[in-house]
Amino acid sequence: MNHGFLKVAAAIPEVRVADCKFNSAKMLKIIEEADALGVETICFPELAITSYTCGDLFFQDLLLESAKAALAGLVEDTSERKIICIAGLPLMHGDRIFNVAAVFGRGQIYGFVPKTYLPNYGEYYEKRWFSSAKDIVGSEIYFDAQLPEPVSRTQARFPSCLKKSYPFTPRIIFGDSKVKFAVEICEDLWAANPPSAGHCTAGANIIFNPSASNELAGKHRYRQALVGQQSARCMAGYVYSGSGWGESTTDTVFSGNAMIFENGVLLNEAERFSFSEQTVVADIDTDRLRSLRMKNTSFTGSDNEDRIFVPIDFPERDAEISRRIDPKPFVPNPGNAGESFGEIFSIQIGGLAKRIVHTGIQKLVIGVSGGLDSTLALLVCAKTCDKLNIPRGNIVGITMPGFGTTLRTCSNAGALMKGLGIAVRKIDITGACMRHFEDIGHNPDTHDVTYENTQARERTKILMDIANQCSGLVVGTGDLSELALGWATYNGDHMSMYAVNAGVPKTLVRHLVAWIADTLDGEKVRDILNDILDTPVSPELLPTGEKQEITQATEKIVGPYELHDFFLYYVLRLGYSPSKIFFMAKIAFAGIYDDNTIIEWMKVFYRRFFTQQFKRSCLPDGPKIGSVNLSPRGDWRMPSDASYDMWMNELSKLR
Repeated sequence: MNHGFLKVAAAIPEVRVADCKFNSAKMLKIIEEADALGVETICFPELAITSYTCGDLFFQDLLLESAKAALAGLVEDTSERKIICIAGLPLMHGDRIFNVAAVFGRGQIYGFVPKTYLPNYGEYYEKRWFSSAKDIVGSEIYFDAQLPEPVSRTQARFPSCLKKSYPFTPRIIFGDSKVKFAVEICEDLWAANPPSAGHCTAGANIIFNPSASNELAGKHRYRQALVGQQSARCMAGYVYSGSGWGESTTDTVFSGNAMIFENGVLLNEAERFSFSEQTVVADIDTDRLRSLRMKNTSFTGSDNEDRIFVPIDFPERDAEISRRIDPKPFVPNPGNAGESFGEIFSIQIGGLAKRIVHTGIQKLVIGVSGGLDSTLALLVCAKTCDKLNIPRGNIVGITMPGFGTTLRTCSNAGALMKGLGIAVRKIDITGACMRHFEDIGHNPDTHDVTYENTQARERTKILMDIANQCSGLVVGTGDLSELALGWATYNGDHMSMYAVNAGVPKTLVRHLVAWIADTLDGEKVRDILNDILDTPVSPELLPTGEKQEITQATEKIVGPYELHDFFLYYVLRLGYSPSKIFFMAKIAFAGIYDDNTIIEWMKVFYRRFFTQQFKRSCLPDGPKIGSVNLSPRGDWRMPSDASYDMWMNELSKLR
């Protein structure tokens, strides 16, 4: 494994019906190619060694013996490979035939998993040939086989897999302390109580499914949903490999349907109805699966009775990770972005609406700076009033220019408030701040933290006092990213009566405002929103330049928000170590940030995240938007004086 990523493959070889020599040769070629790519576990279709559509030929001794010999040959030929293989074959146990998946690699067989649920309806007749795993007496099988004529070797040595007893039960879990996988076969997944559910509650985090599900009109969509849902329900990786080109088409057609899921997310899939062999590869993040299960108290396993654990070591490998790492994990995928943005906006509106109805307060007070955060919060206020049939004039928008306010932001703030039809007030804070500097004996030419925070607290005081005047509710504008970094003035913009953006990270704020702009009917307001989107992020607390331009760019001080949001997601959502987050960030931001830049901003993130917890410990209420939140009442309980030395020490080693 590479930083917890297990490289897996679902293979669809070309087959010939009842030709074990041909089939095993094709499988060997695929195994060798997959091993060269760094694949650690590969799954072939159901009964791949013989082909699935042999029919009554399964009763032929020659076919059964040839299948065993082909398996022995594969074990021998792959003994120098690091890859673990899962391949299907018919296997006699006692006087009955079982539909079996063999797990082998590195010169040995680890065990045999017989199929439990045998379809015997429609086009399926498996009970005609096979017995169910439910009928097995004991849990071991004695395996012996005559080696086939060597396919890829000039002289075969006697393989260690022959003439030994092996686990023979559907209740096997393979793996080590980090990766545990199990196998269920085709129809097992379609049963009311799939074996994979028990495997996962017993510790398996990846399921492999050798399958031979034929195609019918509309079946693919249902099958894909079934695999995805089982992966999500079990919080597991799911590798599905279905029979393809070469199977008999006497009555059925097999499309070569292979797919790999991780916790309900499709990582990769095959091209159906291809006339050539395929190998679908993906990297499953086993750390993610383990982290999700740790936090989910509903995922408790007691189904460990009669489980057999077969150890398989998955050492660290340097194979390149082929999966895409999303640089913006908080931002919805383009395919369903509109629906997701609509849900997020509705959650914000619903939260504020409940607070208004509960308190009976009919007026909202909000500071509008012309920046992204206050813009989103104002849009939430306007839409909430519309939903509650409250006049927008009940929203009191206050712009409070200070020493660093630019003409652009001040103009945008005023135009946006007028465009939305709310009550507008403009209160210049420079005079009040100068008086305060005089009162506390601060030199106004000293542009330090006192200079900056005086302005933030003056604005908050104005908002609170005007809310008292008009019996209103102060709506907070700060976002999740600012809370994570502590980029807020304690008891200044840090405080409000309801914080509608508290669950929205900065990268999502930008996309959400852009989506609202695209869906607005009013062209004038849309133009204002687009200009706000183009404005650099700044608290505007330091004096402007000669041309009234912004001189205080937030991202030059605390770092790029796209990096900090990336760090935040993997620290809070999954609890990853700095080394793994760095490894993933290098992939996600390749060509954008170099290694040293990522490390330096990671240091800033961890230092600020730990030292600024005291601000998060007393946050105002606000709605939870996604899976990551920093509310001390709902999601994140952290001591304000926790040490961050361990995290910084690991970061220092990355250099």
